Order: sequence, then C-alpha cells, then structure tokens
Amino acid sequence: MAALLSSLCRPSPATPRFPLPSRGGCFDARRRPVRLGFRCSASRSPRFDPGSEQKDKSFGLKESAISLALAIGLFTGVPALTSPAHASPASPVLPDLSVLISGPPIKDPGALLRNALPIDNKAIREVQRPLEDITESLKVSGVRALDLVERNVRQASRALEQGKTMILNGVAESKKEHGKELIEKLAIGMQEFQQIVEQRDRDAVAPKQKELLQYVGGNVTSPDSLSKTYWLRLPATLRFCSVEEDMVDGFPYEVPEEYSNMPLLKGRATVDMKVKVKDNPNVQDCVFRIVLDGYNAPITAGNFLDLVERHFYDGMEIQRADGFVVQTGDPEGPAEGFIDPSTEKVRTIPLEIMVIGDKTPIYGETLEPNLRYFHPIYQELGRYKAQTRLPFNAFGTMAMARDEFDNNSGSSQVFWLLKESELTPSNANILDGRYAVFGYVTENEDYLADLKVGDVIESIQVVSGLENLVNPSYKIVG
Repeated sequence: MAALLSSLCRPSPATPRFPLPSRGGCFDARRRPVRLGFRCSASRSPRFDPGSEQKDKSFGLKESAISLALAIGLFTGVPALTSPAHASPASPVLPDLSVLISGPPIKDPGALLRNALPIDNKAIREVQRPLEDITESLKVSGVRALDLVERNVRQASRALEQGKTMILNGVAESKKEHGKELIEKLAIGMQEFQQIVEQRDRDAVAPKQKELLQYVGGNVTSPDSLSKTYWLRLPATLRFCSVEEDMVDGFPYEVPEEYSNMPLLKGRATVDMKVKVKDNPNVQDCVFRIVLDGYNAPITAGNFLDLVERHFYDGMEIQRADGFVVQTGDPEGPAEGFIDPSTEKVRTIPLEIMVIGDKTPIYGETLEPNLRYFHPIYQELGRYKAQTRLPFNAFGTMAMARDEFDNNSGSSQVFWLLKESELTPSNANILDGRYAVFGYVTENEDYLADLKVGDVIESIQVVSGLENLVNPSYKIVG
C-alpha cells in the first residue's frame, strides 16, 4: 500500500520548475464528457466517455478512496508521504469531509464565467439558469428530452417577461440603450426558441441555447455570434458585451497600491492560442479560445495578457503534458520566468485568489489550513472551506504556476487543468485556493488532451478586451 501511495504522489519527471503540487489525489483524466471541437484540423472521431464498458481505464473504489484521502490531506495539512513522518498531525480531520460532498460541480466554462461576473441581479440569473439547464435536459434519451427543454424554455421566457424591468434597472446607466437592445433581442430569441421546441427540432436546440446564453452573459457581440455588419456599427466599448456584462459599471474595486503599477486587466479579454501539434495524424493545427477574467484576477490576467502582447509565448513549446495538466511558459536559459527588460530581473506577481462573498481578491496567501509547522515560509489563511470565484472545475481551467513554497513566485509559467473534478464537488478541488485561476478555455478545450511535450504554440492573439489592459509594459521601449 505504501508503494501504491508513493507512486500516486510522485511528480512527473518532465515537470518544469514552478511545479504544481504532487499528483496525489488526482483522478483519471481519461473519463471526461464528450466535447465537439471547432476550428481544429482533425480527422479523428469525437471522444466519448468510456463508461462502464471501459472500467479497466477508470479508478476502482479503492483507488478513488485513496485519491480522496490524499485530497483531504492537501486541505487539512497532511503532507505527502514523502515528507517527514513528524509533520503529520495527530489525527486526520475527517469531520470536514462534508465540505467535499456539498453538491454537483458546475463544469461548463461559460456558466462559470457568467457566475463570476461582479453583479447581483436575481432577475437575469433566473433567466440564465433554465437556459443552462437545457444542457442536462438534452442528455435524456427519447422524446422526454424535448419535453424537459420545453419546460426550461418556458421557465426562462416567463422569468424574462416578469423580470424585464428589474433586469434593465440593473444595467449601468452608460449602457442602458445597448442593454435595452440586447434584452429585446433576447425576448425575440425566446419566441424563436419556443417555436423550435414546438416543431420538435432537436438539432436546432443547442445552437439556439448557445445564442441566447451569449445574449445573457457571453461575448454576444463578437463577429462569430452576430453579423459582421451589425458588429461593426457598434462602438468599440460595446462590441464585446452581454446583458450581464452591461450590468458591470466600471471596475468594481481598487487593486492594492503596492501592485497598482503592474499590468492589470480591468475587465475581461479573449485570446486565441494556435498550437502546432507534431507527430499526430489525427490532429494537426488547433486554435484554443481562452477568456481571461480580470474582474477576479486583474494582476494575474493582466500579467499574462501583457506577455501575450510581447509575443512571449509565440514559438514556445508545450513543456508538460502528463494527463493531469498541460503547462508552458518556462523560457530558455537559467531564468524561470519573464525577465523584465526595464529591470533585467524576473517579473513576479503575487498569488491572487477571489473568494465568493469577498469584495477584493486575497493576495499572497493560500486558503489552506495551518501548514506553518510543515514549512516555515508557507503563508496561508486557513480558509479552506471558502469557495473560490474561479474554481478548478472546467476541463481547460487556466491558472498561474508557481514555486510550491513561494506564493508570490508566479511569473510566466501557466497551466491548463485536464482532470475533471468527478469526486471533488464545485469549489472543493484540491487546487482551489492554492493556485490563481484567471481564465477558461471556452472552445476546443477537449483537444488540450492531445497536446504533448514539444508541440509548439505558434501564436497567441488578442481577439477582444485589449482596451481593458492598463499599465501595459509591452508599450515601454526596452
């Protein structure tokens, strides 16, 4: 048993510096739901959940229990088994196991991003939730699925009709006209959706759901979702908004003065990352669309976007791909991060965690229980029950890598999580509160699992939101 646990905890030999925690508590990344890729050159069939016919590829009950125990260890301060024996507490903190089974996780990146917006408008959320529930309704077999979808659409339509005034009142004054226009388009779309359901056109349900959710809380005014002519008529500041985003009136808080001169993303931005996949006959080139959330991680997202504009990642290889994460950002040479030309030193940023209920992020500290007996410089808050605004729930969650024992050592190395939290519910993932999430891959995330060490990032280009980047260092000569 000791050998088995040690093997689960042993990090990959290909892991670059700024490692993630040891891989104890990681669950089988192969058991992920179907995702249909877009804008990827591929000849293979879509992936399907192995299900019961591939039980040999999934964790058994014993392995799952071991993984869960290791996850609890990360929460409660129980060190990895390679650590000194005297570092273990006298007894495990089992009463807090209930924290880990608090409900089903939200895994959809779009839903996570909508819920992470700094707004408090119950009326628009009542429209959003039944539209999101359509995804689960479509998983039901037979005609029952469309019956459930019809109920979802009626619920969303009723919520929109009853809450229209409250929704419009929640829109920022400077965006009232644009918000009113979007609400009207949403109402028309609801009527069209009801007709689709009445006609029992199942194939048209998912596209219409996506369209309406974009109006509610996505980048509805991107050229991909509306006609280019209409998109070009909009002012630049309104081209990438939705009803919920129109409710955000400026940036909601002040970044601490000690970090205020760093590149900051005060809002959201979208980038496309083009990767050249080597030695894979099924996948060649793939473009991953990533939404960066500066509302909840302005320093981390701003640092990354600034490096994107410096073309720092262009031509860089994937440096870790082990089924748990995909990681890159370690430059050639002895430096372990981006060297700022103005200082000739590695630019580092603080750990940045936004907790649900807090008005500003927590800086420089994790949310874990007391670990100071384990390592003298490991700073923490002991808020492991707190829920992070950007959890590690979605396949393709993007976060900043750092030295395990230096919370403020993040620089340029980033990673995308491949493991879905099947046994760790929403906001109870073993990484939540330990590493700074600052975005999600929203298109082609399934293809992250095909990347391997040596594949090349050809480019990362900004699609929208560059105007939200303040203090950009890439504009400074030198």
